Amino acid sequence: MPTFRDEVVVLRTHKLGEADRIVTMLSRRHGKLRAVAKGVRRTSSRFGSRLEPFMVADVLLYEGRSLDIVQQADSLGAYGADIVTHYDRYTAAHAMVETADRLNEAEATPQQYLLLVGGLRALAHGDHAARAILDSYLLRAMALSGWAPGLEECARCGRPGPHEGFVVQLGGSVCASCAPAGSPRVRPETIALLRALMSGEWDAVDSASPASAAAASGLIAAYTQWHLERGIRSLSHVETVR
Repeated sequence: MPTFRDEVVVLRTHKLGEADRIVTMLSRRHGKLRAVAKGVRRTSSRFGSRLEPFMVADVLLYEGRSLDIVQQADSLGAYGADIVTHYDRYTAAHAMVETADRLNEAEATPQQYLLLVGGLRALAHGDHAARAILDSYLLRAMALSGWAPGLEECARCGRPGPHEGFVVQLGGSVCASCAPAGSPRVRPETIALLRALMSGEWDAVDSASPASAAAASGLIAAYTQWHLERGIRSLSHVETVR
């Protein structure tokens, strides 16, 4: 049976039998993987703790017909311990891995893997507010999947901005002529914050007002879930105040 090695982020796990787990992972080179980790629920397991959600590991797998089999796991980033002890980090991390899990195989690229690893590392280190890290991750993940929101020009006609409309279904900022009747108006500070989150201008992100941060978070959540075509359940538990 052929074997292969890859770097992975553990997205989720669920029990199998009395001592095993099925582990869903986003890998650097092989997209999303599902593998059986035998005996990891036993206290004597050699690598059970390395295959928990939010952990980054170098794994050796046997290639199976439907599920691979984990043979070895070496820790590359033990972010789980620093995430689970903070509620805001924990809920943000869950929303990030749930989003990564919703990516289809064509979208599960090395860039998506590196983006998720960077986001989890930032959460674990507390570099910025957890919701801001999550919002930046969601925007960038959508951009890597080909769904970058229009923020500089009208997403429908291309008219140079900034514009006060933002319509999720049309792809982002829209001018007054293209905005459907009754569309909500977005303050310029909120659009500026969206641009900062997309480009990683953290000084601007960290200094944003709570009102702009809350408005941006709402737009990002709606935009992400529209393009994923299903809700992200973890977002309902994420705190909106930075």
